[in-house]
Order: sequence, then C-alpha cells, then structure tokens
Amino acid sequence: MNGELAIDVRGMTKRFGSLTAVDHIDLQVPAGEICGFLGPNGSGKTTFIRMLCGLLRPDEGSGRVLGHDVIRESDAIKRQVGYMTQRFSFYEDLSIRENLDFVASVYDIPDRDVAVRASLERLGLERRKDQLAGQLSGGWKQRLALAACLIHKPRLLLLDEPTAGVDPKARREFWDEIHTYAAEGLTFLITTHYMDEAERCHRLAFISAGKLLTYGTLSEAISRAQLATWEATGPNLHALAERLRASPGVEQAVAFGASLHVSARDESALERAIEPFRTPEYRWRKVQPSLEDVFIHLMNEEAAVTS
Repeated sequence: MNGELAIDVRGMTKRFGSLTAVDHIDLQVPAGEICGFLGPNGSGKTTFIRMLCGLLRPDEGSGRVLGHDVIRESDAIKRQVGYMTQRFSFYEDLSIRENLDFVASVYDIPDRDVAVRASLERLGLERRKDQLAGQLSGGWKQRLALAACLIHKPRLLLLDEPTAGVDPKARREFWDEIHTYAAEGLTFLITTHYMDEAERCHRLAFISAGKLLTYGTLSEAISRAQLATWEATGPNLHALAERLRASPGVEQAVAFGASLHVSARDESALERAIEPFRTPEYRWRKVQPSLEDVFIHLMNEEAAVTS
C-alpha cells in the first residue's frame, strides 16, 4: 500500500425522477485495500457501484477511478474493473471452462486458453472445469463468478453481496482468497450484510438513503459513533429487553447470543435507565460496542432525521 488511491470520487449523485438514490457521496479507497460497503436494502449501494464502473452516469460528482476520470473515461475504467453482481449471471447450460472462455473472448484476451487454464487453477476449479454451471452449489458458483471477474486481470474488484446464500465454510474460503489478492495489490469494494465479513475489511463505509453516514477503519467507525454499551446476562432477557426499550435513555436493546447489548449515545442517561435492573439475577458489564451496535445506531439516527 503506497498511498495511491484506487477510488477518489466526490459529490457522486444519482437521481431517478424524484428519488435521489445516491446523494453527494465522497469516497477515497487506497490501492490494495478492502473497503466494506454497508447499508440496508435500497440504500444506494448498487447504484453507487454501477456509477464507479461506468454502467451508470452520475448526475453530479467528479473524481477518478484507477487514475481515470469517472465521467469522461468510463470505457477505460470498465477494462480495468471486475464487477460481481448479486445474482449469478453466467450461462447455466455451459461448463465452467466454457463460461470462462466466453468471458475471456468478451475482453478479447490474447492466448485465451492459457488465461482460462490459469484462472481454473488459481481458483481451484480445474477438477470441475467440465461441470455445467447450473449444477454447481452456491460456493462453487461463487468461485466461478470470482474467476470470471479476475480473468482480464483487473486492478479493482466491485463485489455486490458476493456471499449471499453461501455456507460459512465457503464464505471463509472466499474471504481468504480476497485477502490474498489484496496482498498482491488488488483493490476491493464489497457490499455485505454480514457483520463478521465487514470486520475483515480494511475500511468501512456506511450508507443509508443514499447518504454516506461514516467512513473509516473498524476502530474509527466504532469510535465516531460515540456509543455507550452495557452487556447484561441472566434469565428471561427477552422480557428485560422489552422493558429497557421502553425506558428513556435507551436507544437499543439487542440480543447477542446468551447476552443482551443495551446502548445509547448519552452514557449518563443510559446508566440511569439500567440502574433499576441492577438486581442479583442480572450481571452487568460495560463493553465496547460491536459493529452491529454501531450499524443499528446509525440506521436509527438516519431514520429519525428523515422521518
């Protein structure tokens, strides 16, 4: 990581009629880093990604992607970007090898056979190369999609919820691959709803209703939220959560396995709210907010502003 920015855009905006899907977003992602892009469904993540790779033209904004002007040089950006969509988008009646060969032909890659063979080997697909794509499990479809995104040797990969519907083992293997490629200098912008995946990113961007709410490392995102969180353990936590949610000073009370996380921005008000529940049956301790605590807090704050 040499300080070069793979993505450096400002004021990116996209409107569809009266709807502002992306609202003046600034984003800078250093080369060789993995940026997690978080937000609820309909928040504008996919629209933003499509603007970055030249599939949508911004209504406002400027900047550069891989050194190219995001408005005037979208064709040059497309040739250096790999885009993995939410839905599996390859030919299910073709084999893995045939799908990769087709993608290589679209990019007019010289020595296609060599490129396809190298891609099969790198992603562990060699033994399944003749299997029809439609017969693959979610994890193997994911590997095929990643291989196709990488076959033209892009410098930036835009992955839109790439692990949706994939089992935990395949998810972990996928993220191991992502970190290997990042260590080799490839940059990633990845949308995800999984907090454990987000925590594996170098930086995080939270978006809601088209607006960027916060951006930075995991520790920066948690620190900026200025959220106080207490953890409670004991019996009947569901009933305790219901009572706490009705208490002034409590922003959220969320179950975390066998414990309850109770959070708010106003630490003094939060401590007053939980004081009546400091009984022998419950054990309380102050903890660092989790990324999920911060995520929910930001969503709630944005909903309160826009309501």
